Amino acid sequence: MRKEKLFATGSVLLASAALLAACGSSSSKSSSSSKAQKLSWTEAAELTTMDPSKATDRYDADQFNNVMEGLIRLGNNAKPTPGIAKSWKESSDGKTWTFNLRKGAKWANGDEVTAQDFVYSWRRTVNPKTASEYAYLFSGIKNADAIVAGKKAVNTLGIKADGKYKLTVNLDRRIPYFKLLMGFYIFFPQNQKFVEKCGDKYGTAAKYVLSNGPFKMTGWTGTNLSWKLVKNNSYWDKKNVKLDQISMSVQKTQSTSYNLYQSGKLDETNLNAQQSKQLKGSTGWTVRKFASTRYLQYNIAKDKNLANANLRKAISLSINKKALATTVGAANSPAVSFTAAGITDSSTGKDFSSEVQTAATKAVQGFDKAKAKEYYKKALKELGKKQITINLLGDDTDDAKKVTEFIQSALESTLGMKVEVSNVPFKTRLSRVSSLKFDVVATGWTADFSDPISFLDLLSKGNAYNYGKWQSTIYNKNISLSKTTGSTAARWKAMVAADRALIEDQGVTPLYYSNEATLVKTSVKGVVFNGAGAPYNFKEAYIK
Repeated sequence: MRKEKLFATGSVLLASAALLAACGSSSSKSSSSSKAQKLSWTEAAELTTMDPSKATDRYDADQFNNVMEGLIRLGNNAKPTPGIAKSWKESSDGKTWTFNLRKGAKWANGDEVTAQDFVYSWRRTVNPKTASEYAYLFSGIKNADAIVAGKKAVNTLGIKADGKYKLTVNLDRRIPYFKLLMGFYIFFPQNQKFVEKCGDKYGTAAKYVLSNGPFKMTGWTGTNLSWKLVKNNSYWDKKNVKLDQISMSVQKTQSTSYNLYQSGKLDETNLNAQQSKQLKGSTGWTVRKFASTRYLQYNIAKDKNLANANLRKAISLSINKKALATTVGAANSPAVSFTAAGITDSSTGKDFSSEVQTAATKAVQGFDKAKAKEYYKKALKELGKKQITINLLGDDTDDAKKVTEFIQSALESTLGMKVEVSNVPFKTRLSRVSSLKFDVVATGWTADFSDPISFLDLLSKGNAYNYGKWQSTIYNKNISLSKTTGSTAARWKAMVAADRALIEDQGVTPLYYSNEATLVKTSVKGVVFNGAGAPYNFKEAYIK
């Protein structure tokens, strides 16, 4: 899941939890009853779409996590809890899952949520006509890969509604993190009648969004930077939803956000590096640990210069990743792997990112100006160039601008490259990258679930997110092995080998692991945060 763009198997350190209508169309009693149950929250970038089949980023995910609900809802520490499914059962071979849906779950327009809504949603997402970038997450569900490739009909997907309240899912292979996937929005239900009535407008504005979760969306036009989530009185568990309203606003400048927080207009704000250092330890200060990596992606398919591995290694070694990490935010740390730190290898008990590190990866992922110049000299000779010019694309947020400015300075001062910087709105950046109109992009990924494959899948052959078209036979072989082996140890070993191969070739250049220092009003209680998947769950949040 794109970060500045968006989720646990094994022991997970990052998945920490903190208690903190037709188309076009009282909180519960507790200690909170004396306070107005209204929350003001922020996002760092604008929404792109509220079509669950087409959304790809963390900010959209936050909304889906609160206005919709899937078979499973992820609670504290990404613990699977009953959602629309009141219970489920896995077969002994792990290839068949049976979900028993609760009766009385409704859409905001009064329609009942049924097993068929899941069948329709999943088929719609894997249908090649939908062009979902997340369709690859269905890999392992029977016939999903063949359907996405256009080789089988969508109705052959391994999902079946046995009446209104029973759903059966058949897999081609055991998926270790399957329950976590069921808590991710791409697997949520969709109301076919509503979707078809909205047509191309589905998910483009609040009036084209139909909720089956704790809240409903209002006031989002598709382009504006503020909207509201209001309590959904049609939600099956409304008695446990305490908030009446969440006012959401996009705050791209942290100084502005902090001022709004100080004046009582926001209940939460992200902090930049300077603010975090000054406010560390103050009331409400906390660090949100995300399963997230910021990195450079190269358009290898378009630019033959960037297809040169020596040039990519020169770029990597020119960047002081530790200094960059702390320049952007005090809670960040330099990346040594593509997979974010904090995910534990269940076969060894070690942090996965530390297993990726070898002398060979350190040699190209570290910071060494002299070696950077050597690699750059080799690249110029191989390419027959005297100087190389690139355009560096990034978002228009404060943090993104710091990243592009830092990298521009590093490459120009160390290598003598010419770096042109383009900072554009998040939505524009996504559009340019997906249409391959970029040289190098400063981007990020937050895991959809806490497993290395959520990162490593992105750069595998044929993946829609592999925009730069980097390819490696060794990498693809190990990704395939991780999905087909029946051995847990062999699976993790293959993923380690894949991440190492990526780093050694600098198919992308990991910059830093992204965490967030924040301030949250002490009156805000019950907010569930998870570092992988959709970050925030407000279902049981309240104001004390």
